[in-house]
Amino acid sequence: MIPAEPAIPPPPAPTVVGIGADGWEGLPGTSRTALLRAEVLIGGARQLELLPPECAGQRVPWPSPLRPAVPGLLAAHQGLRIAVLASGDPMFYGIGRALCEELGAGNLRVLPHPSSVSYACARLGWPLEDTEVVTLVGRPAARLAAALHEGRRLLVLSAGAGTPADVAALLRERGFGPSPMGVLEQLGGEAEDCVMGTADGWAHPAGDPLNVIAVECRRAPDALRLGAVPGLPDDAYEHDGQLTKRHVRAATLGALAPAPGELLWDIGGGSGSIAVEWMRTHPSCRAVTVERDPVRAGRIARNADRLGVPALRVVTGRAPEALAGLPVPDAVFIGGGLTVPRLLDACWDALPPGGRLVANTVTLESEALLAERYRRHGGELVRLAVAHAVPVGGFTGWRQAMPVTQWSVRKPVGTPSIPSSSGENR
Repeated sequence: MIPAEPAIPPPPAPTVVGIGADGWEGLPGTSRTALLRAEVLIGGARQLELLPPECAGQRVPWPSPLRPAVPGLLAAHQGLRIAVLASGDPMFYGIGRALCEELGAGNLRVLPHPSSVSYACARLGWPLEDTEVVTLVGRPAARLAAALHEGRRLLVLSAGAGTPADVAALLRERGFGPSPMGVLEQLGGEAEDCVMGTADGWAHPAGDPLNVIAVECRRAPDALRLGAVPGLPDDAYEHDGQLTKRHVRAATLGALAPAPGELLWDIGGGSGSIAVEWMRTHPSCRAVTVERDPVRAGRIARNADRLGVPALRVVTGRAPEALAGLPVPDAVFIGGGLTVPRLLDACWDALPPGGRLVANTVTLESEALLAERYRRHGGELVRLAVAHAVPVGGFTGWRQAMPVTQWSVRKPVGTPSIPSSSGENR
């Protein structure tokens, strides 16, 4: 009988070690052992400098940009004991996510350290579960605007020494100048420090690049109040009249029913209000707005930036041609151009089974199209009428806005859809 060849043991799983500003001294024994045994140590230059000479593995600093380099670095050191250094908790806006996506959670060992957010809440006496976290690392400061609500406590993950001044400027511009704010530097380390002030009076020079910004939101008395649900005031938008008005907008978003992680196509963007408020419902919601007028397209981008959703993608072009290559949507809103040949068909075909379509119109011609589609596909056909009280001489009367006909429908499961040319879904 020929003996079976011994099984080749699998390569050791990389270990991700969270490390704080307190460096080697703040690490527990398990994390120290992993670093001492590692043959390859991968991390940022600042993190690698925190390790003592006893950590004798080859030191490999992350290149920039980091995310595309992950597969190549892992492949270059395959079969060796790899330890990857991360700031604080690797699974909280850290490299742990990228490594799990690349290797799978079962092929990775993660040893977390307290995050900067945990340290900040401990220093401030803020309950972690009641504190909202917004990261500006590699992201525009404008995204902070969506989180600004009276009385909310925010922790902002800073991109560097200049971020506190950027945050103070944004708070002033968005009507939250009275907000107290503090910059907590080198949390957990010997050089830990905290600088306090208000956004209105912020004049502190740039400090340590390793910082977290704490904000207690206080709205100025004359600032426009923006709620957390669809139906923002019309005055919140820059527009030329091409705007889905507040009450119709709220009803439209209700019919579209955004859910976390979903993607909207907003066809005929106008001022971008539907796409903006779709994205404001949850940080993971995404939207693409298609607008043929370049002036309006620029206006949409400014509205998105001001209202805290700078990631809104604006496509300048005419639908349906401009839809080619876009990721498959979870929902489609058509606010203009219903009579353009093939537009309705293109949007319906692009939807996956279970996807939603909502279309609004004020013209008889487009209403006839929606009535025909309602007979063909079902759904719900409604007319929305809004009247506003206005002065009539010395009295008050009603002024009726143009009624809006709205068709909303869910594509039946089992209905074939035509994939986008990019092949993307999410």
